[in-house]
Amino acid sequence: MASFDIVSKVDPQTLENAVNTAKKELQTRYDLRDTKGGIELDKKANTILLSSENSMRVKALEDILLGRVVKQGIDGTALDFSAEEQASGNLVKKTIKVRAGVDKDTGRKISKAIKDAKVKVEVQMQDDQMRVTAKKIDELQAAIAVLRQHSADIGQPLQFVNMKS
Repeated sequence: MASFDIVSKVDPQTLENAVNTAKKELQTRYDLRDTKGGIELDKKANTILLSSENSMRVKALEDILLGRVVKQGIDGTALDFSAEEQASGNLVKKTIKVRAGVDKDTGRKISKAIKDAKVKVEVQMQDDQMRVTAKKIDELQAAIAVLRQHSADIGQPLQFVNMKS
């Protein structure tokens, strides 16, 4: 049986480089130079904390971060900007989660996309990744093509690893 795994992960070193270049840009931009707060990466929690005096500057920090992340080659959908801003004293803070692993909802979307395309493969959820098996490698390649077409619907960057025939 031929198989491959579907994973979603971000290289931590590349993410750290993107955050560091965003911090440098924050220091050099004239409109944000004297801003309190900044951009902090929490490697253990896999989150990025943005803080500034007002929500307009936090939005500018988001734009800087997203631009730097994309320039480093990380898919922009790996960052979850959906969290609400929180006021903390005189600063506004926003926590951005870095998506890692395939969760159950994303797994359902992947399974549905493959089943709707009527590709003859089996999809199994395994912790934070998915295993796709088929009798022929051509069917696996068809499944990968379907998932690349539906990448906007899935809302998370996917990588295809461990292709075995």
